[in-house]
Amino acid sequence: GDSWGIFTFLCAALCNLPALPALNCTEEPPAGQSIQKTYDLTRYLEHQLRTLAGTYLNYLGPPFNEPDFNPPRLARAERVPSATVDLDLWRGLTDNARLAANYRAYSRLLCYLRALDGQAGTAELRHRLGHFCSSLQGLVLSIAGVMSSLGYPLPVGPAGPPAPP
Repeated sequence: GDSWGIFTFLCAALCNLPALPALNCTEEPPAGQSIQKTYDLTRYLEHQLRTLAGTYLNYLGPPFNEPDFNPPRLARAERVPSATVDLDLWRGLTDNARLAANYRAYSRLLCYLRALDGQAGTAELRHRLGHFCSSLQGLVLSIAGVMSSLGYPLPVGPAGPPAPP
């Protein structure tokens, strides 16, 4: 049901939360500071996601919150798509393309999580999800700041800038 889908999503996001790749250090200090801030925020979000996943597993209760729980493996046709990208392919992209891909991915994740916000079953889960969404909004805006400081246009379309909470 919905609980299994949300659990699978959180696990996939936790395992595949990519850190933004370092860009050339030849940029002016404002871009370098924005890049460092964005990287630090990404690392913080990784920590928050672990906490959110733990809260969600506790909400689900047994057997999900038991330390030795090992979820059944999905059949190949039912597998959740991976968020990983071939490293050589990723390195072959321009900085603009990598930043745009991160911007779109995190914008979509934010839209998805905001849609889940009303379905959170407990106050603690709603609080953690809201806090994570606020931080994720900050990351999207930080990526936009890096792109702007480097003179890159923001991606347009359905995954454009998320609306403020």
